Amino acid sequence: MANEKKTQTGVWPKIKPFVNGGTSGMLATCVIQPIDMIKVRIQLGQGSAATVTKTMLRNEGIGAFYKGLSAGLLRQATYTTARLGSFKMLTTKAIEANNGKPLPLYQKALCGLTAGAIGACFGSPADLALIRMQADATLPAAQRRNYSNAFHALYRIVGDEGVLALWKGAGPTVVRAMALNMGMLASYDQSVEFFKDSLGLGEAATVIGASAVSGFFASACSLPFDYVKTQIQKMQPDAEGKYPYNGSLDCAMKTLKSGGPLKFYTGFPVYCVRIAPHVMVHMLYTCFQKLRFGIIPDDTKSGMFSLYADDLDFPQPDSESTEKYGVVDISTMGDQCIK
Repeated sequence: MANEKKTQTGVWPKIKPFVNGGTSGMLATCVIQPIDMIKVRIQLGQGSAATVTKTMLRNEGIGAFYKGLSAGLLRQATYTTARLGSFKMLTTKAIEANNGKPLPLYQKALCGLTAGAIGACFGSPADLALIRMQADATLPAAQRRNYSNAFHALYRIVGDEGVLALWKGAGPTVVRAMALNMGMLASYDQSVEFFKDSLGLGEAATVIGASAVSGFFASACSLPFDYVKTQIQKMQPDAEGKYPYNGSLDCAMKTLKSGGPLKFYTGFPVYCVRIAPHVMVHMLYTCFQKLRFGIIPDDTKSGMFSLYADDLDFPQPDSESTEKYGVVDISTMGDQCIK
């Protein structure tokens, strides 16, 4: 019948959130990789954003801003795939348990925390390779690792330090991911509800405003853990074989003692600039996927934008249109996506 909803069966509907999540994350990485490189150099004490940029251009050339891109793409293929895919599954189950009602903020935060931890466990090896490749040029020539690509880095790490070394810094990586996801995913949905329902803004303004808010909260929540993670992952033993930090807690305490609480927020403006475009590229890619395939989700529980891959819900048609047409014609979806 015309009013029967079309449902997808098979493996693809199950893995689609993971595939779209990883693909959109890799696309976003290509955009923000130079900003991420500057952020890491700032955290390693190379100076301000302007100083780092000038020094890199003068000494290493423009290609240096994309050093470690292969590791960044591998990280997104593992971390973001697992993070966004698991968040989609978790929120779907939570909404079902909530009888189809929108999730309150604390449930969104819990889903975000769990999804962040799952993604970080999968992405930690690639993240280690990324940090080391980005930090290599800051080391003395004799101490540089000179990894040629992400897979070479992973091979060398396993050969030189053992398999478990791939998860060096995994603790702060997991906590950072949990904090980032709690700040980004929860605040994004909450911001969308506020901008659309309370302020009555259009879709374009809602996307931009919610992305900015979620980028700020994601940065504020996760940067202290990101700082510790960077220090742990790039450290090398001295001549006596001793590392500068015994672990994440030791690094945090020494940083707090030497620089105070604000030391953890080194490079905060650049970090914000890094997060916000990443969120918006995710959004635009997911919007493109919806427009391309012309599919309106069957559920009518939300009808608002959402960050997560394959969870970008367009404004739902009224009941009369649904009964008449079943799904919205693709020719009308452009206006529904961005007004």
